[in-house]
Amino acid sequence: MGLHHSETEYSIAEQLLTSGFFFLMFTWNFFSWNLNQIFLYHYKHHWFPLMPSKGSGYRCIRINHKMDPLIGKAACMIGLSHERLFQLLPSELTLWVDPFEVSYRIGEDGSICVLYEGPQQQSGAKNTIALESRSSCKEEWRIGRASPSKSYNMMTVSS
Repeated sequence: MGLHHSETEYSIAEQLLTSGFFFLMFTWNFFSWNLNQIFLYHYKHHWFPLMPSKGSGYRCIRINHKMDPLIGKAACMIGLSHERLFQLLPSELTLWVDPFEVSYRIGEDGSICVLYEGPQQQSGAKNTIALESRSSCKEEWRIGRASPSKSYNMMTVSS
C-alpha cells in the first residue's frame, strides 16, 4: 500500500490562491513556489491519508478581514504587502486542504465549492476510514453546526 502524497492537494490550493494575481509571471511563479513550500513544511506532520478529516482544522486556511499567516508569509517573501493581497484575494475566504479533497468557501454565507476530489485509498484503510469521525472543520460548516440558523449548500466545481 503506497502512501498518498499531498502535493496534488497543495497544488490545487495554491492555484486557487494565485489565480487572481495579475502581475509578472516570474513573480507569480515565485509566490506560487513559496506558497507550496510553506504548505509542505507547515503540514508535514498534519497529513493523514487514512483519516482525511484528522487535522482538517489545522490545515484550514482562513482569510477573515485578517490575512492567513501562511499566505502572508509567502507574500512577504516576494515583497507583496498585505494591503495588496487584500486587493487580490477575497476579504473572507476559507480553504480546506485535506487528503483527497480541496474545497473553499467565499464569505461567511457562501456555498462550499469542491476544487479537487482525488481517489481514496481502498486497501487496508477501509476499517480505519469507516471508524473515522466525519465531523471535520468543513463538515461543521456544511451541516450548519457553527451557525444553526443558516444552511450551507455543497457545490462542485469541475475543470
